Amino acid sequence: MRALLASLVLCAVATVTAGCGGPGESSRAARPETPIFASPEARALVDAPDRSPADRQIDPGRRPAELLTFLHVTPGMRVGELLAGAGYTAELLARAVAPGGKVYAENPAIVLRGSGEAWAKRLSTPAAKNIVRVDRELDDPFPPEARNLDLVLINLVYHDTVWLGVDRAKMNRAVFDALRSGGRCAVIDHSARPGAGISDVETLHRIDEAVVRNELRHAGFVLVGGDSFLRNPSDMRDWNDAPEAAGLRRGTSDRFALLFAKP
Repeated sequence: MRALLASLVLCAVATVTAGCGGPGESSRAARPETPIFASPEARALVDAPDRSPADRQIDPGRRPAELLTFLHVTPGMRVGELLAGAGYTAELLARAVAPGGKVYAENPAIVLRGSGEAWAKRLSTPAAKNIVRVDRELDDPFPPEARNLDLVLINLVYHDTVWLGVDRAKMNRAVFDALRSGGRCAVIDHSARPGAGISDVETLHRIDEAVVRNELRHAGFVLVGGDSFLRNPSDMRDWNDAPEAAGLRRGTSDRFALLFAKP
């Protein structure tokens, strides 16, 4: 079981490749359309002609222009990302903070074993010049120079920290300490059924939103907002949305997007 789960997380945090199997997230099945609110600036970044075909393939399920708008990422910001994988989101963040910003993109050893080659290839591209590669474990994710960050993003991987056995209290406190006063932490993840807690993490690739709210609150964060751009009311939350298991439903899970702030 652990070996299978390790395979799933390596696919989940990597850019779509043939090795992940199954259709790309461009197959959106029954996902109802949500209102388009993406800013023109975010849309222009997503539409940049030098973005890779592999990244574009998963855009429909990830809604990157809406994501960047939700995060309020602007040039010059200092941003951190946990479990960056092969860098799909890290590259988008790097484009958004350019020319003067930085993205500290963290990966633990288990992720680098599966996506290290694709990650290194992305880092060699011009679009990634503002990315700082961070090879560290999740309970201490940022180097000493990554302080006074404006934003930290945990995108579709908070649930993975459960089965990986991460000390989440320590991880969340480290994120809190890395942010400036007023800095924000965004957590986006696949929704489990209300009351499920962490019981669906290993079987369904999902986590109860209430768990995230409570754990971030205990770390000192204040919930300041959220958005519905990744919501899917028709998702019964009873199927495994891991990349290898979701099949045609990949990219259609109900997902919550929460924004916390450091007081």
